[in-house]
Amino acid sequence: QVQLVESGGGLVQAGGSLRLSCAASGSIASVGAAGWFRQAPGKDREFVARISGSGGFTYYADSVKGRFTVSRDNAKNTVYLQMNALKPDDTAVYSCAVSEYGAGYTWQYWGQGTQVTVSS
Repeated sequence: QVQLVESGGGLVQAGGSLRLSCAASGSIASVGAAGWFRQAPGKDREFVARISGSGGFTYYADSVKGRFTVSRDNAKNTVYLQMNALKPDDTAVYSCAVSEYGAGYTWQYWGQGTQVTVSS
């Protein structure tokens, strides 16, 4: 089992920045790819960004491309999401997810989420 805890959310003005962290504990050796997702009130959860287990490959939703950067520090068992040029439409609960090693991007484990609110 892997436990994930997100942090770094908060209230920020449009144009500002936040960095989210996702700390993993438990069976760390089984962790592979990681991803960030978000869910705004009244909307379905949507994909934001993902990163391979090695950190060498990343992929972003068109809505955040060029503004958000996903990274990871495997020595610290932590995945990050740097969010710049934030917009009110970015307001959502952001959750991280990880896949078991070798399982591609299939998201077996999820965190509880952290609230990001962007004011206009």
